[in-house]
Amino acid sequence: MPEPPAPGGPPPVRLRRVREDDLPVIERLWSDPEQMGPFLWRGWSDPGRFRRRWHENGMLGGDGGNLMVVEGDEDNADGAVLGYASWRKVPTTAASFCWSIGIVLLPEARGRGAGSRAQRLLVSYLFAHTEVHRVQAETDVANRAEQRALEKAGFTREGVMRGFAFRDGGYRDTVLYGVLRGEHHPATPG
Repeated sequence: MPEPPAPGGPPPVRLRRVREDDLPVIERLWSDPEQMGPFLWRGWSDPGRFRRRWHENGMLGGDGGNLMVVEGDEDNADGAVLGYASWRKVPTTAASFCWSIGIVLLPEARGRGAGSRAQRLLVSYLFAHTEVHRVQAETDVANRAEQRALEKAGFTREGVMRGFAFRDGGYRDTVLYGVLRGEHHPATPG
């Protein structure tokens, strides 16, 4: 699922299924604080969980999933891996839910607009293949780069959740962003 090419702009980004040969990239991100970056590092955890999930369901399930973020279009089947995107189900009432999305890019892929483009593609994918009405994302209040990326991807800043996420020895404020089905415009460049 590629994005439309931008004339004279950065290379296109696409999402694809996680392959077994992608697992070392994901495991490296989650086992190296320098690779993960200051806003996503949550401490050491079981690196084998990704491989188990991949063998169980290809990292795609009813309650969430993962897709790789890759540079290039469909004609470039072996485009450079930039990171991966994820989504998880968040119950909103007994009868409804929304998706919460996230993205982890390799350090060398950051700051080039790939994150906002990939997040826009993920929102398009979720609206096209599920009946969900809302997609949201949360980020640390100090993570200005991710806030800009979400806004470029079409999300609206909805507020600050105080003391929402535990990281680096303390509870951190988190900014909540959301986009509704009728607000999403997939063809708009990110």
